[in-house]
Amino acid sequence: MSYNLRNLARSTVLAASLAAATAIAPAAAKEPLTSINLQLRPWTVVAQEKGFLKEEFDKIGVTKVNLIASGTAELVGAESAALNNGGIAIAQRMVYPATIHKANGLDAVIVWLSEPSDKYRTPILARANNDKINSIADLEGKLFGSSRISCYFTSPFEALAKAGLPLDSREKPGKVRYQSIDNSAATNAALLSGAIDATAAHLAVNNAAALYLSGEVKIIGRSPDDGVYVNGAGRVSYFAMRDFVNEYPEAVHAFLIAHERTKAWIAANIDEASELIAEGTRVPIEIAKFQITDPSTFEFMKGETDADSARDNIERFQAWYVDQGDDILTDRKLSSAQIKDFVDGRFFAGGEYSVYN
Repeated sequence: MSYNLRNLARSTVLAASLAAATAIAPAAAKEPLTSINLQLRPWTVVAQEKGFLKEEFDKIGVTKVNLIASGTAELVGAESAALNNGGIAIAQRMVYPATIHKANGLDAVIVWLSEPSDKYRTPILARANNDKINSIADLEGKLFGSSRISCYFTSPFEALAKAGLPLDSREKPGKVRYQSIDNSAATNAALLSGAIDATAAHLAVNNAAALYLSGEVKIIGRSPDDGVYVNGAGRVSYFAMRDFVNEYPEAVHAFLIAHERTKAWIAANIDEASELIAEGTRVPIEIAKFQITDPSTFEFMKGETDADSARDNIERFQAWYVDQGDDILTDRKLSSAQIKDFVDGRFFAGGEYSVYN
């Protein structure tokens, strides 16, 4: 055998040996997850105090659960940035802004989606002592301010369109001026000072509940009863970065089990839950109880069990908003394949990590 042929034979044997060794070598073990950061929310405060988070995460070796408070000065939607940089593991947003984050390039997946919303969740608000604005019809030519990537845009967008008073867009002026303000405290200050004429808010959120219960604001309009916001865009979602979900699906599962357990406990123990939420989120107890019992509440909704229904929901509301001139979704519409990929079926009924099985 020639030198070249002998070398070729040796190279072939060596390559085969390396391939065999690689095939039988165990895959590198993933780094153990021993701590996790979650949003400080009314239900997570209760879950931590009652031990539900600890019990579920202990089962998978996560020994430390940190609840991260957003702070009153934080921008609406800052949880997406925290998610992207690892500051929190799982984020809560209504599904419309979650979809916008996805369309803007956030590589996240939805692991939980709520049942349909209702007309009470995100009312249009005006200053209580503004006698000139008492209904949606009174907003023609007036200035409406809210966070653009939120239900505070999505809900009034539909309500005003139905009333024939569309909001401004980048493409054309509407019959209601629109000012994007991403800080809730700034929005409230603008409303109370008269810098804007109206806004929209989840009434069960701390700052909105405080304004409403103190009589500072009044409700002048609501989402259509059977509209696209109520049925689709206004649903609550939980989403997480794809890499985290793929590496630690059992952590997401533990989170979702604790979520279901806590909601059930709160419904059966409203007074004690109100006390825990008041202390943990630093609000008066009447606001904490309002957040649980008012029809506008969204922390404690039941889940959508079917992954395909969740996907269909996103398809439908995206199509409606695009048709109505939603400039962000017109520019960055998710394809059907992207929407299918966005909803992680492993956490819905029939999935490996579902809480519904």
